[in-house]
Amino acid sequence: MRLPGFKVLPALVRDRLRGWVIDVLSRDAPAPDYDAPLGDPGLFGPDTVTWKVHADFPGMMAGGLGALMLQSLHPLALAGVWDHSDFRNDTLARLRGTIAFVARTTYAPEAVAEQAIERVRAIHREVHGTAPDGRPYSAEDPRLLTWVHSAQAWCYLRGYQAYCYRGVPRTMQDRYLRETARVAEALGARDVPKSIAELEDYFREVRQELVYDDRTRQVVAVLNAIRLPIPLSGLGRGLFLGAGAALLPEWALTVMGRPLPMRLRDRAAARSLKLIAPSIRDAMAEGGLAWRACLRTGFDYEALFSWTDPNNRRA
Repeated sequence: MRLPGFKVLPALVRDRLRGWVIDVLSRDAPAPDYDAPLGDPGLFGPDTVTWKVHADFPGMMAGGLGALMLQSLHPLALAGVWDHSDFRNDTLARLRGTIAFVARTTYAPEAVAEQAIERVRAIHREVHGTAPDGRPYSAEDPRLLTWVHSAQAWCYLRGYQAYCYRGVPRTMQDRYLRETARVAEALGARDVPKSIAELEDYFREVRQELVYDDRTRQVVAVLNAIRLPIPLSGLGRGLFLGAGAALLPEWALTVMGRPLPMRLRDRAAARSLKLIAPSIRDAMAEGGLAWRACLRTGFDYEALFSWTDPNNRRA
């Protein structure tokens, strides 16, 4: 396949890498049927920017971890996770759940995607309480849903640009935000940013609500200590966490007080991931969910990794 980048890992290592990743992300979580009905485009379809961005495994993994760090800066959003999940003791389960939701709403047939949204809405109805500062919170709060979505969308898009293709046209970045807002609004979010300009304005407005407190520190500590059932677990964890942190906007790093030595390690991890991203991308391609969705819709999988400029030249 003609996927972006030079593969530095040999084929045998790429095959083993695929097995390790699937073991981490999919254990006890069988994928729904992504193969039928034929022609079903799901919520988005193969001609969308969302299919392109979400098809890149390295960018999505780094972006997902960056999003968790960014989302944890909002004390009310974090309170729901803190009080109503076992995130601190079973971090992998939380990660698998998020990955499965994004995959189903992106690539699954429409009925499966809608069922996934309804399932999350049902869970959200049970998530409410009082934060440590005395403020009530609810997972159905449209403002919190907008925050969670916006942090995630930023990190996924930046992850794609950092580790797959930097030259995504601004119009296509805006289109990605318009497309993915559909899922956020289906969950109950309101006033969702639908362009890069709107997203940057939103972050400026919400910044005053963000804090880096003891709970946020514990979330970051949990992520830094997560045990993965793969060889060299610590190396892989550090690579993706650092590469995810490198995606965070400068203002978020300032709120977190992330020191210079740690930022330098993040940048080194980002460079390392960029180097091996083509090998990871290749390993996770054939048989993956985006691949299966392309087979279902009769779309060329390789086309997910190319961009066409106004002169019809492929990037």
